[in-house]
Amino acid sequence: MCENKVYTVSIYTENNIGLLNRISAIFQRRHINIESINTSSSEIDHISKWTIVVELSEDRMKKIIGQIEKQVEVIKAYYHKEDEIIYQESCLFKIKSEFLFEERQIQNIIKDSNAKIVHVNREFFVLEKSGRTEDIELFHRELKAFGIMQFTRSGRIAVTKDEMKISEMLKVF
Repeated sequence: MCENKVYTVSIYTENNIGLLNRISAIFQRRHINIESINTSSSEIDHISKWTIVVELSEDRMKKIIGQIEKQVEVIKAYYHKEDEIIYQESCLFKIKSEFLFEERQIQNIIKDSNAKIVHVNREFFVLEKSGRTEDIELFHRELKAFGIMQFTRSGRIAVTKDEMKISEMLKVF
C-alpha cells in the first residue's frame, strides 16, 4: 500500500457557480479531508486557479485528478509534491494591547518572526504573519502564552518550481 503524502493540487477553471460543491464532493465521496483551499485569478484573464492541499496516497491522488478534470469547467488539474512548489500561507492574530506595551518578550517574538503589526487600538492589536506552514505553527505556539483573542489563517498559495506550460494552453483556450 502506498504511503500518504501531502499534495498541493492546482486546478485551472472557468469561474462558474456550483463548481466548488462539485469539486469538494469529489474529495468528500472518498472521505478525504481538504486541509486548505484557495481560489484566485490566474495569470490568464477570466481563468481561476484553485490551490487545494490534501494528504493521501499518490495512486488516490491520480484518480482524483482524473475525476476533477471530468468537470466541464475544469481546463487542467495538476498535483505537486511538497518539494516541487514554492508556497506561502498568511494568518492574522488578535491579541490584547496590554501585552504589546508591557511585555518585552512579545515584541521580540514579533521582531524575530518578521511579523507585521497591522492594527493597534486600546483594546487589541493585530499581527500578520506569512510563511510556510511550520513557520506559522511556531509563531502560533509562541503567541499562545499571551492569550490569542482571535486567529485566522489563509489557504495555501503556491507556484511550481518548474515552468508549467499552462499559460500557452490557456491562451489557446
